[in-house]
Amino acid sequence: MTELATKLCLACFRHFVLVCGVARDVCLPGIWLLLAMVSIAQQSVPAPPSSPELSRAVRTWEFLPVVGTRAGLFGNEAGRFEAWVYPLKIFRDFHLTFHVDDRALPAETLARTLTVRPDAASIVYVGDSFRVRETLCVPVNEAGAVILLDIETEQPLEVEASFTADFQLEWPAALGGTFEDWDERQHAFVFGEEAGKFSALFGSLTARDARVAYETNYSSTNENSFRLGATPKGKETKVLVFAASVTGFADATKTYQRLLSSYADSMRESADYYRAYLDKTVSLELPDAALQNAYDWARISTIQGLVNNPYLGAGLVAGYRTSGSSQRPGFAWFFGRDSLWTSFALNAEGDYSTTRTALDFISKYQRADGKVPHEISQSASLVSWFKDYPYPYVSADATPLFIIAMNDYASQSGDVGFVRDKWDNVWRAYQFLRSTYDSQGLVENAGVGHGWVEGGPLLPVKNEYYQAGLGVAALQSLSNLARLVGKEDVSKQLAAEFDRSQKVLDRAFWSVEINSYAFALKQDNQREDEVSVLATVPMWFGLQDAEHANQTITQLAAEDHQSDWGMRIISRQSKIYDGSGYHFGSVWPLFTGWASVGEYRYHREFPAYSNLRANALLGVDGSLGHFTEVLSGDYYQSFSTGSPHQIWSSAMVVSPILRGMFGLQIDAERRQIALSPHVPADWTSFAIRNVRVAGIGVDFRYRKTADSVVLETKRAGSGDCWVEFSPSFSLRTQVVKVELNGRAVPFKLQPNGNDQHVLVRFPIADGLSTLVIHVKNDFGLALTNELPPLGSTSHGLRILSEAWNASKTELSLQVSGLAGIRYELSVWNPGHITSVEGAVLSKPGKLEIQIPPGSDSYLQQKIVIHFARP
Repeated sequence: MTELATKLCLACFRHFVLVCGVARDVCLPGIWLLLAMVSIAQQSVPAPPSSPELSRAVRTWEFLPVVGTRAGLFGNEAGRFEAWVYPLKIFRDFHLTFHVDDRALPAETLARTLTVRPDAASIVYVGDSFRVRETLCVPVNEAGAVILLDIETEQPLEVEASFTADFQLEWPAALGGTFEDWDERQHAFVFGEEAGKFSALFGSLTARDARVAYETNYSSTNENSFRLGATPKGKETKVLVFAASVTGFADATKTYQRLLSSYADSMRESADYYRAYLDKTVSLELPDAALQNAYDWARISTIQGLVNNPYLGAGLVAGYRTSGSSQRPGFAWFFGRDSLWTSFALNAEGDYSTTRTALDFISKYQRADGKVPHEISQSASLVSWFKDYPYPYVSADATPLFIIAMNDYASQSGDVGFVRDKWDNVWRAYQFLRSTYDSQGLVENAGVGHGWVEGGPLLPVKNEYYQAGLGVAALQSLSNLARLVGKEDVSKQLAAEFDRSQKVLDRAFWSVEINSYAFALKQDNQREDEVSVLATVPMWFGLQDAEHANQTITQLAAEDHQSDWGMRIISRQSKIYDGSGYHFGSVWPLFTGWASVGEYRYHREFPAYSNLRANALLGVDGSLGHFTEVLSGDYYQSFSTGSPHQIWSSAMVVSPILRGMFGLQIDAERRQIALSPHVPADWTSFAIRNVRVAGIGVDFRYRKTADSVVLETKRAGSGDCWVEFSPSFSLRTQVVKVELNGRAVPFKLQPNGNDQHVLVRFPIADGLSTLVIHVKNDFGLALTNELPPLGSTSHGLRILSEAWNASKTELSLQVSGLAGIRYELSVWNPGHITSVEGAVLSKPGKLEIQIPPGSDSYLQQKIVIHFARP
């Protein structure tokens, strides 16, 4: 503070004492308020950071979350919010009113534009003679939040802030009797309970004219409010803050005062935190701008699931939604399987620290018999959660996922020491799995806990294929973990058990009758022959026979399974289907992500990319910058009861891009980066940066021409490092030679039923290295899908299958489209085509497909593309 400011402040304090004429305990808060006013006057509102930003016209119904690791604001784009400092709910129904002349204008009627950044969100309200920008920020490590109001007005305007107090603990704990009152000294409402342990404040340095909720025999109101002082013609910034503590009023006050006096620093630190996060994790440069934007926001949205609870520690919560008059904000408590599925995305992008935090958190609450927790409320330590409630261990799938996730983390990060520390947890999880084996040696659900499906007409079953597949994948993972920690005999035994179990799994669940893997086994070990997207989970881990996987994918690629906005859990043609059924008809981005990764693994890039892109586009068409939990199976619309910011939905943008489309996999032990891209045929370039293995950072740049694919690598750090590069080509493409920095190097061709990969393994030297794959007769098709208008049904094209003849002179496609609609495919190297049946090669590089008119339904059509003999 400058010398002049100090003198002014002290002069004001003396005047304050004179006016008060009262004791020291009244005046000491006064000097803090005066000092804070001087501090605020010297602060400048931080400029928007150079990080992702999204903006659109306000949708009043859409969810708007602003979160840190210790607090959150949950509301809608009209500007109504509830406030949380975990595990406390402070208030709900916060909203603004603008007073101009003798009019009181509700802010929600004037909300016009929303802008979101990783660290903050802003709503612009516009009246006839004024504009107010409300910026909401929850500093990433603070137990509170800041609300800035930037006011521009042509005539005097005063803002009133109103809310309903709702001072309670998150479900299922409760505080009982609580109170709120106005504290004139703090210019804030104070919240508390009789024991004095839990406390909160909400106010502003300019707050005045408070109205306090009351109840009498004759009248009552639940609403509290305060005004912020009139703004004359011109510009002015008002600052509101709330803060809370679980250790008493003094601690809450300290946080409240710190946020008021240094809010700009707190906001800047939050912006820096997210910028640094994007910089230190894997970054991309993609030719698809929508996909590029979605990937960046998915990384942000995923890490926003990290919560630090003062009683339980740090871990990943499942998602966010307003709680309304209840005390349960969406899925903002800790879930085992949600964290574990999310960890695969975190590992892929190189955020091993958060994965380790999540695994450590979950392992702390593992049951004595080895079962891994399903859900842990943020108030679990304040009630007898693990003893008296049915929820903590209700699922069966978290246990095998824990083993799989531990192996994925160790293999990619190289953190074998963590595995040694957690070996007892991992081994007990395996012992629990063994206790659930049926007579075939497959883990079961009956009497153990639900797999994916928690209720509805798909139940009851004995073994879900989803759950049984995870059990088999866990054996393979545990075998590797045992090897990493030096338990070679155990590793070999588990590897042998995995080999046997994988064969049993395929025999038990493959159904010739439906040409697909069955949903489950019934009590009599007969298959429940329902085709389900859940079959793509064993596919994700490579457990399926290739031909069986392809037949399953062909069915799942059809419109009755794959909507324009993602994968239904079962077919629309099923007798038990209901588009509003949470577990028997709805679309989950989680399912869509499973399908995409599995389809890429089995080289089915058309449905894989459609699923990937459907998930990605949700981030700009719902809760802005976030990815919803669940949507209707019939209409493009999120469920009204779902969590609009669901963490594993965000992760299911990252995993399909990195693990699926790019085939990115780190092997820390071998110091190797595997890159096996199935990129769309019309992509001529992309870049992947900051891929890290064993302390070495590597950047990749890919370029494609008609006769070559070029991969440039650049490394930073010392030590050996290898790349295993195996890009996808059509089966027609011929490889002439491969060169590394101008010298020929060996390569292998790896064909399959859908494409072929050129495998090259090479060391990355210091500086820039260039690998060139020279080809001829290269060819490809690309389909770019879009989301339909809100409330619509599906209308996009589906490519169900593709097949080359033996001489590679014919490519047959089976497609499905809406009757009467014309579709386009992009063609790479169209000059190789001699003729087309069932479609037209129209403008350069485009293949037009006209579906015949008819009823309002999908029709199949065969297309045959003819080529000259290679």
